[in-house]
Amino acid sequence: MIRALWTAASGMMAQQLNIDTISNNLSNVNTTGFKKNRAEFEDLIYQTTAEAGTPVATGLTLPTGIQVGLGVRPSATQKLFMQGNIYQTENPLDIAIEGDGFFQVTLPDGTIAYTRDGSFKLDANGNVVTSDGYFIEPPITIPQNATSISISPEGVVSVKVPGQVAAQNVGQIQLARFVNPAGLKAVGDNLFKETDASGAPIVANPGTNGMGNLRQGFLEASNVQVVEEMVKLITAQRAYESNSKSIQTADDMLRIANGLKR
Repeated sequence: MIRALWTAASGMMAQQLNIDTISNNLSNVNTTGFKKNRAEFEDLIYQTTAEAGTPVATGLTLPTGIQVGLGVRPSATQKLFMQGNIYQTENPLDIAIEGDGFFQVTLPDGTIAYTRDGSFKLDANGNVVTSDGYFIEPPITIPQNATSISISPEGVVSVKVPGQVAAQNVGQIQLARFVNPAGLKAVGDNLFKETDASGAPIVANPGTNGMGNLRQGFLEASNVQVVEEMVKLITAQRAYESNSKSIQTADDMLRIANGLKR
């Protein structure tokens, strides 16, 4: 009965993490380029009172053993990098990645971070930056007298300026991809950082070396499916309730045992 109390408690804590993960997914349903998380669990150690295969007589062995599990624990919260829906914005600095890859941005400390959020802006000097002011890598500067901006699916950025008939090439957007993107570290602000688990970034132009193509005037929506998350939320709630019932039942059994009299 004591085992049941702690086993069920571990189940309640696991479902609390599950609900926390689902809540974060739902709260970011409108976050550009957001990738949903999935909580994963594993069973704990088992107490074995009879080993399978133990000899019980000459030529006879136990076909099955007796094992009692001690609950569950979280094993991972995995980012799922499936493509989100792409929707049109008609903003020339909104860029969606159709396929694999991340935009690269330079943080204030000089390190490189990675994002699927392509809602770029211009700062006062014409530099292409994120919503938080981080420079895209490699840096791209738009002339102040530019009348239009064009970004090809291969990442070539060109502008038209007064007095010139032909478009002027001002930069090349490059993408990075990882062998194990689920190993990236989410640091907030729609950014990820490289880790030992993700491996080193593979950098190339869009449309080459396994990279996706770019779509100017589009953004990638979150890949969270509200209906799917609501079903998971209901399932997690019911599992939480079931574990709480196990604790109540074990407590009732202890109360009955404590109330026994000679």
